[in-house]
This record gives sequence, structure tokens and C-alpha cells, in this order.
Amino acid sequence: MEDAERRTSIPLPALGLAAVPKRKRATLELAQEIERREFAGIYCASFGDAMGLSHSLAHVTSRIPFGTAIANLYMRHVTDYAASAAMIQELSGGRFRFGVGVSHGPLNRRVGIEAGKPLSDTRAFVEKLRRVERVGELPPIVLAGLRKKMVALSAEIAEGVVFANAARSHLPESLSALPARRRDDPAFFIGNMIPTCICEDIEAAAAVNRRTLTLYLGLPNYRNYWKEAGYVEEMEAVERALDAGQRDRLPDLMTDAWLSDCSLFGPPARVLDGLEAWYAAGLRTPILVPASAVGNQMKAFEECFGLFDSL
Repeated sequence: MEDAERRTSIPLPALGLAAVPKRKRATLELAQEIERREFAGIYCASFGDAMGLSHSLAHVTSRIPFGTAIANLYMRHVTDYAASAAMIQELSGGRFRFGVGVSHGPLNRRVGIEAGKPLSDTRAFVEKLRRVERVGELPPIVLAGLRKKMVALSAEIAEGVVFANAARSHLPESLSALPARRRDDPAFFIGNMIPTCICEDIEAAAAVNRRTLTLYLGLPNYRNYWKEAGYVEEMEAVERALDAGQRDRLPDLMTDAWLSDCSLFGPPARVLDGLEAWYAAGLRTPILVPASAVGNQMKAFEECFGLFDSL
């Protein structure tokens, strides 16, 4: 009884959403169901058109907060971003958060972008965004953060910070870069996109999250962050495998300890315990990104809804 009572006090998290090809209308219906169930928010992943999905959410929802997590600041002209963000903010009645970041070097180069220095480029983008005239009220700006310098910048120039695939054990250290006035301000957004797979078969669920996180292991900025978080041996093993062209070895190099620190997986009780631990670590808005061991995106959200129906 004590365990059940403890769990009923867990606040509902936000959910991460992407408009998958050929299921875009179904995605909007899913967003309406997320709102009906009173989750804490909807945050649109960088996969696909996060701004376009946010624009649609302004029309098909009426109460739930939502935002981008994240929009790549290099992908559009700052004037265009300002106009779009202000439009979404007005249409939604002030429910939108503009999550923006520099993405990652390999991903930017893949689309022909040669990025500059993350901190200075982010600062310049936010300054230019706020100087754009005649677009209307801008939404709160949330910076994508991993390393502590970007977290500190979010406190200086933005209204929040959003992580993705952060290590729970390292979150208090990351948040130490925020001044107390930001850490203690409930209006300052602190979120993290957390890969989540709910399945009684813990190994099957872990395998799903390993596949999800394989992409991120190939990104130097993430590996440097995870080294900072204490996973030096694991990341150096990953780098040796990548240097040897052995990308297929990456899932075997993801230790259970690392995977449990950066994602949620397994039976419902285990996932709920992990979610509660995220709140205890200082995360204000967990953003669960559901995946399923036995089905597609819609099945994953069905499993996620079921998790909280049980409370």
C-alpha cells in the first residue's frame, strides 16, 4: 500500500512526439489524446518538422503546453523562425515554448551546414531573434543543453533548458551551472527527453533503447558529455569501435548501468521508479519518448498511457 500511495503522487510527465510519415493526421489525434489525459506537455522532436507540428498543435489542442525540442537554429533564417514562433505563440494562446539549439556537427554537415561555435552562435541567434520587428510576441526560448557552459547560457539569455538523453546521476551537477534564482523559479523550464520502453521483458525493452541511442553514440558532443558524466571507459570503448569501423558493436558496448542512467525501460514498476528518481534528481519536466518492443509508435503510446492508467 505504501508503494502504491507513493506512486500516485508522481506528477504526470510530458511526452515527446514526432509526425511520422503517413501517420501525420494520426499524430494530431494522438496529441489530442495526450491533452485529454492531462500530461504535462507535448514536445516535438527534431525528427521531421518540429515547427510545422507545433503549428498544427496550436490548432488541434486548447490547453496543453507544447514546444520544439529542438529546432535546429541553422536550418532557417532567424527572421523566419521569429515569424513562425510568434505565429504559433499567438494562435496557441501563449502555450508554446521555442526550444532551439545547434544540433551536432555530423548531422549539420550531412545537410550541407558548416556550423560555428555553439555558444557564440546560440547567443547571436537569440539576440537577433529578439530584434526582429513586427512579428508579435515571441514565446519563451528554451536552449538545448548538455555541457555546463550551455546550461549556464540558458540561465543568462533564455527561459529554460532542455536536455536529451541526459544521465540522471549527472543531472544535479549539470543543474549546478544554473544560478539559484533559475533553479528555484518554477517558470524556468528544465526538461529532458528520455527514451522510454515499457515491456515486461526487460532485455527486449533494453534492446529497443540501445537501438535508439546508437545514433547518439556516433556524435562527439554526446560522447564528451557522457565522459563528463563519468562514463569514460564506456565512451572510449565506443570510440575505438567507431575508429575501427565496427559500428555494429555499439549495442554490446552500452553497459546496463549507462543505459539505466540515460533511459527508462522494463516493466511498469521499474519505469515508474525511474521516473520518480528523475524528479528527485531535479528534473522539472521529464519528457518521455515512447518506443515499443512489440509495435510501432502508436503501440508505444498505448503502452505509455497504460502505465499511468495503472496509478
